[in-house]
Amino acid sequence: MAGLIKFTKKGIYCPKADVYIDPWGSVDRALITHAHSDHARRGHKHYLCHNHSINVLILRLGDINVQGIEYGEKISINGVDISYHPAGHVVGSSQIRIANKKEIWVISGDYKLQNDNVSTPYEPIKCDYFITESTFGIPAFQWEPQSVIIDQINSWWSHNTAHNIPSLISAYSLGKAQRIIQNVDHNIGPVLTHGAVEKTNIAVRKSGVHLKHTELLSDQKSDYLQKALIVCPPGASDSVWSKKIKNHVKGVASGWMALRGTRRRRHADQGFILSDHVDWNELNQAVDLSGAHTVYVTHGYSNIFAKWLREKGLQSSVLETAFEGEMLVE
Repeated sequence: MAGLIKFTKKGIYCPKADVYIDPWGSVDRALITHAHSDHARRGHKHYLCHNHSINVLILRLGDINVQGIEYGEKISINGVDISYHPAGHVVGSSQIRIANKKEIWVISGDYKLQNDNVSTPYEPIKCDYFITESTFGIPAFQWEPQSVIIDQINSWWSHNTAHNIPSLISAYSLGKAQRIIQNVDHNIGPVLTHGAVEKTNIAVRKSGVHLKHTELLSDQKSDYLQKALIVCPPGASDSVWSKKIKNHVKGVASGWMALRGTRRRRHADQGFILSDHVDWNELNQAVDLSGAHTVYVTHGYSNIFAKWLREKGLQSSVLETAFEGEMLVE
C-alpha cells in the first residue's frame, strides 16, 4: 500500500501532514468534505472545510474552531499539497486532493455528477488513488435527468393546489431540500419550510449562495397552506408537527424510491426518485475520469462495486468507514 494515506480506527489519515479526512474519532486537525453528520462530527480541535460549509457546520456543531478554503486553493504542510474541489453533492461539498511528489490521492466524500443548480458542479480530478462512495453502486440505480423529476414534483404540486390540498415533501434539510427549493416552479404557490430546513437555508444564504425565497411554516391560514409546497426533513414527515397540517398529502424525494415497496414503507402518497449521490453510470464515469489505478470503495454496495472494478482490471478493495450515505430509514 502507498505511504501517503493510512486507514486508521479514527478515519482516513495522512501522517506526513498529520490531518484526517472526515474522521469519526476525535482528532486535532480534520479536513471536512461536507457538513452531513456522518462526515462532520463534534470533538475535533480544528476543522478545515470549503467556505460555503462554514455556517452550516457552525449551525450543526456549535462553537467550533473552523477555517474555510476556496475550491482550487492549495495549502502545503510538510511537503504535502492539499486542495478542495467541487463534489456537487450539497452546498460546500468537496473532494479533497492530497498529493506529494510520489502519489496523488482524491477522497470523494459524497458526490453526484448532475448539476443541481445550487451546489458547485462536480469537477473530475486526476489521481493515482481514488476513495469513492458507492451508496447506489449497483446497476439497478440509474437516475433520470433532474428536469424530469422536478417536472414530476411540479405536476404533483399543481394537481394538489387545484384540489386545495397542502403538499408536504420530505427531503434532507441540507442538500435535497435546497435542491428542490431552487428548481421547483415558485409560480405554483409559496414554498414553506420546517424549522430545520429554514435554519439551514439561512446559513446557506449567509455563505453567499443564492437560494430562492422560502417562508418558515408557522401560523399561515389554511387557504395559504393549500397552495403551498411544504419542505421538511424525513424525520418530521410523520411527526406531531406534520399532523397539524390538515388533509395534506406526502411526497418523498429519495434515491431509494427506485426500489419497489420503499414508498409504502415510508407511508408516502408519492415518491420521487431524486438522490444527491452518483448512480451506477455516474459512479463508473467518475472512476474512469479519475484515471486512478487503485480505487477504495466505501459504504453502500461497496463489495459489489469493488468486485466489478477488479473484473475491469483495476486494483480495488473495500474501505470500512463510519459513513452512511443516503439512509434507507431515517
